Amino acid sequence: MNKKQKKVLIRIIITAVLLVALKLLIEFSVLPETGIPTLCMYLIPYVVIGYDIIKKAFKGIIHGRPFDENFLMTVATIGAIATGEYSESAAVMLFYQIGELFQSYAVGKSRKSISTLMDIRPDYAWIDGENGEQVQVDPSTVEVGTVITVRPGERVPIDGVIVGGASTVDTVALTGESVPSRVGEGDNVLSGCINLSGALKIKTEKQFSESTASKILELAADAGAKKSRSEAFISRFARIYTPCICIGALALAVLPPVIRLLMGMSGDWSSWIYRALTFLVISCPCALVISIPLTFFAGIGSAGKSGILVKGSGYMEMLSRVRTVAFDKTGTMTKGVFEVAGVHHSPLSSGQLIEYAALAEGYSGHPISRSLQKAYGKKVDNSRISDVTEHGGKGITALVDGARVAVGNDKLMRELGIDYLECHHTGTVVHVALEGEYAGHILIKDVIKPDAKEAIADLRSLGVTDTVMLSGDRDETAKKVGAELGIGRTIGSLMPADKVGVVENMLGKNGAVAFVGDGINDAPVLARADVGIAMGALGSDAAIEAADVVIMNDSPRGIAKAIRISRKCMRIVYENITFAIAVKLICLVLGAIGYADMWLAVFADVGVMVIAVLNAIRALHDGWHAEKHAAAASDTAAPDIRTEARHV
Repeated sequence: MNKKQKKVLIRIIITAVLLVALKLLIEFSVLPETGIPTLCMYLIPYVVIGYDIIKKAFKGIIHGRPFDENFLMTVATIGAIATGEYSESAAVMLFYQIGELFQSYAVGKSRKSISTLMDIRPDYAWIDGENGEQVQVDPSTVEVGTVITVRPGERVPIDGVIVGGASTVDTVALTGESVPSRVGEGDNVLSGCINLSGALKIKTEKQFSESTASKILELAADAGAKKSRSEAFISRFARIYTPCICIGALALAVLPPVIRLLMGMSGDWSSWIYRALTFLVISCPCALVISIPLTFFAGIGSAGKSGILVKGSGYMEMLSRVRTVAFDKTGTMTKGVFEVAGVHHSPLSSGQLIEYAALAEGYSGHPISRSLQKAYGKKVDNSRISDVTEHGGKGITALVDGARVAVGNDKLMRELGIDYLECHHTGTVVHVALEGEYAGHILIKDVIKPDAKEAIADLRSLGVTDTVMLSGDRDETAKKVGAELGIGRTIGSLMPADKVGVVENMLGKNGAVAFVGDGINDAPVLARADVGIAMGALGSDAAIEAADVVIMNDSPRGIAKAIRISRKCMRIVYENITFAIAVKLICLVLGAIGYADMWLAVFADVGVMVIAVLNAIRALHDGWHAEKHAAAASDTAAPDIRTEARHV
């Protein structure tokens, strides 16, 4: 409990003790049941427990927003005092505050689950000073390319590559992965990770504002502003419902007595005013107004604990309706770790062909380019390269040692009018042409993520009936990977714009459509799908920005987990809406016809709210005891991924 909650608890205890004491005084005839002395005594616990509610009610009236739960409570309890129901008036305030305390505690608990995930902002960075000493600086002042030191127990402040030292890092706040990973020279590390053992020298690759931790915090801050349709409906409902209820209560207090007087009967004003006040207390929409946003908040917190960042409750609601999932291939269902598997149909030696390809690709940071450079095994001499031209989605042409070299896919060969030979092996084919003549092709294979197949099975168990893989790779190669994973349909040889078109054709046919991707070229289709899901560790900044959901550990099984959490969240939302409205309608009818007193009203308001809040807290626990993700956090470095479809 925080300080404010403890103060409310103390007020609740004091009020409860005072009410019991007053009840005993009346029981033993020390104090009369009614009268000025009794009223004055009951006003003490009433003010102790309800002064803040009365204050909020008057502030609402002053600011032109009178119709809220504070106004309803104030009017109802003051009316109860006016009709001589002193103990009920104080009791209504007491139980209302108990309900508010439950709600506050529940919000705090769910907020803590998010803040734990988001407690990743580094406060400082160590750099070498002029005299070689370590100087502590603000991470926002560190330039790209600066070598910083991260000591054991400290958070990595900025994304970078390790240039000295080895250690283990804890990435649970970023990825949900509980097992620390080993890192050493050449490994990429993300800001927000905790260095556990050895000191690390890290060369920064991004500005502090563009680093992973800052991006996550920015996205999380925006999440609360994006309401779901359910939340928006409840907000509109409350704005219309509350004034209508006030008018109905006024009519219940005035019209029946007036009609009775016109009929020559006693007006029985006190009885009907009491019914109207009971009606007001019953009608308070606290259970709906509080529990629905709280449920979404708890659901987002539950996802956050698993390394899944949902950018708002609207996306949580849409995610629950997903029945079709489309996947990118490279970097999403595969690791994006490419290796040269062979050289075919080349008059040159394997080493010569790879050398030409690696040099032509010398300026590229694409995974395929890096695999060529790795196979080359030497440092690329940029002085040998000139006149580099990138052909979007197709490949690269360049002058290498004065010779015109073309490296790319089938589309590039056709564009240049070069006859090429097909490859019958599974993998990505990189064709090479030298001075306009075909020089053979290099076969590169990607590694399927170990949990990709299980991810498809998880989705099927959730009723996701349509799974599709969209790839820029050759259709034959893509279909072989799709068949191995158990994906329903596979479409290959797609340009980035083609993926958007395919997804557009899926929309509105079979529930909501989710697209899962990681590359810059995936950003348009991520934005176009009903729900865009990005792989956060390996994914590009553009993909993460365009996505609605970010899976920080890059595990495909996180997709099913996110859907499962969202569906549980929505189930709780519908449970609370149905329960709250049903109980209130029954009690409102009973109150209007005189079969409900203020105690039943308290249950209909506070009791329903407490039950709804306790039910909402269930959304904090996803209830899915799945196996640990097989992919280690050490495999989730953050390379500069360029347009995937350029080669594949």
